This record gives sequence, structure tokens and C-alpha cells, in this order.
Amino acid sequence: MKNTKFELSVGIFVILGIAAIAYLTVKLGTGSIIGGNSYLIEARFNNAGGLHSGSSVLLSGVTVGRVEAVRMDPSDYNAIVTLRLRSGLRLPTDSMASIKTTGLIGDKFVALAPGADDKYMEPGKRITLTESAVDLESLIGKMAFGSVDKKKDNGEKDGKTNP
Repeated sequence: MKNTKFELSVGIFVILGIAAIAYLTVKLGTGSIIGGNSYLIEARFNNAGGLHSGSSVLLSGVTVGRVEAVRMDPSDYNAIVTLRLRSGLRLPTDSMASIKTTGLIGDKFVALAPGADDKYMEPGKRITLTESAVDLESLIGKMAFGSVDKKKDNGEKDGKTNP
């Protein structure tokens, strides 16, 4: 009888441990444990290029928030990115947001660069200075195939070499 009570208590303990690990994994994955109180601001980009909700928001290499949502503005087809930032962070109104990549083909994140204005952004406002994501595929394509006119530079015209 003692053995079954012990096994039952160990089983309950293991189940509670697994539930706690699952809960913390979900909370850390969404970033809701980090920061506690927060506020929302928006940024308008021409190209959000692989940015998704849950991506990090960094300021000077330090995580200060998460991307809450990425949606398209139907009036001008730009991407509107909603950022959830820590409540203690005060950004000047002339701050800049840019979409960067970790490494060559890593995840996308939003990098904030604070401005020098004396006024600070209010919650719900929009960052107007933005830099869209660099499209690496088109950049590599331009580097590899962009110089089609090399024949003309080498003195070739219409497929024939000039003497």
C-alpha cells in the first residue's frame, strides 16, 4: 500500500512538472513574461519581407519588445507592423524602425534607432521613419545576372567581337 501511494505522488509530481514546463515554454515563446507592462505603437513599411508576429524588437541590441501583428493597409498596400514595447521605454518622436535579419538567412527582427527629439511617442502612435527589409533574393539576382551588358563593355556588339 505504501508503494502505490509513493508511485501516485511521484506521478502527480511529474505531471505537474511537465505542465509547468509547457506553460513556461508558451509564455517565453510569445514574450509575455518579458516586460510585464507594455504599450503598442505602429510602423509602416513598404515591404515587411518575412517579419511575423512574435519577432523581436531590438534597441541597441537589447530586446525591448515583440512584434504583435503584421497586416496590410488596403488603401496603399503597405505593411503595418504593430509593436509591443516595454512600458519603461520612451522613444523620441523622430525614432526610426528598420527590418533586419539575424545573419545571412536568419530570422527577421525590428531594429529601433532612437532620434534626438525632445518629445516622446505616445502609445498608439506611428513611427514615420522606416526602412523596409532587404530582399536578398533580388539582390543576389542583380549581382549574378544584373550585368548582362558586359558584352557591350568588352567591345562586343550583336554577338560579334570588334577587332
